[in-house]
Amino acid sequence: MRILHAVRSDAFAGVERHVASLAAAQARAGHRVAVVGGDPTAMRAALGPRIPHRPAATVAEVAAAVRGWRGGDVVHAHMTAAEIAVALAAPTRAVVATRHFAGTRGASRAGRLAEPALRRRIAAQIAISRYVADHVDGPSTVVPVGVPDRPDGRPAVDRARTVLLAQRLAPEKDGATAVRAFAFSGLAARGWGLDVAGRGTERATLERLAARLGVADAVTFLGPRSDVGELMARAGVLLAPCPVEGLGLAVLEAMAAGLPVVAAAAGGHLETVGTVDGAALFAPGEVAGASAALAALAADPARRDAYAAELRLAQRTRFTLAAQVAGTDAVYRSVL
Repeated sequence: MRILHAVRSDAFAGVERHVASLAAAQARAGHRVAVVGGDPTAMRAALGPRIPHRPAATVAEVAAAVRGWRGGDVVHAHMTAAEIAVALAAPTRAVVATRHFAGTRGASRAGRLAEPALRRRIAAQIAISRYVADHVDGPSTVVPVGVPDRPDGRPAVDRARTVLLAQRLAPEKDGATAVRAFAFSGLAARGWGLDVAGRGTERATLERLAARLGVADAVTFLGPRSDVGELMARAGVLLAPCPVEGLGLAVLEAMAAGLPVVAAAAGGHLETVGTVDGAALFAPGEVAGASAALAALAADPARRDAYAAELRLAQRTRFTLAAQVAGTDAVYRSVL
């Protein structure tokens, strides 16, 4: 099939990484794929030289790119702004939309006004998890995100004594719970550190919180990183506090890397980490539960290895790129 993915963006966060990963996997499966939107440098690096890419930071730029795409079968839109652009620019093409977040369409007034027209125009809707499907408007087909399999990770004794937080530093991601949980776990006194990878408006707030809790020397703010995979290969535990994660790409990547995960028992985490017996979950925002889970795993390398193996098996069984491509193909075929 000839497929065009569209996202109105000049960034490279979770949605853009999702688009790049799926597009590259579809190309390897034999489809002809092009991508519109996303940070030009990062998207080009992720897509490789064979997949055409065109930057698009505005709705008008997405619409222009879609109009210029000839002979395609499916336009696959990601996020409301891209859906609006595609609906305007491709009135006769089959349009599929992926819903990445648990909420009704459109945080803006324009998005809310456009929703009835978009619902009529979009032929099929994909949700990245059952949690998302249950919280969006309109029927959806659940196609879980896949990540590449990775070689077996390092054993716990060969990993750094670090807890990794890899996410946007935004209020809804609840980084404050992560900092508090690390501080109250007592791990800093045992030689562990907290590495925070990501950018966002909450960074200064989290830095002040770490200082107020007396763990500033043990918390390292790494900023945005392109080597999160390498950080996961070295870290001892991933901490995932977000209570509204659609599925959690970083969590899936940690599972593939054999990295133990401590996660909020909410949202998409229940469909990933939560499928493993004895999963290290805590109630959303519950610092005591998160700190206890961190302390218990840090004190037991054998448990970390066993838990990591369980998580890796769950990823290789249910969250593969091959399964994601096959599920997405089935949705495309249903509308062509």
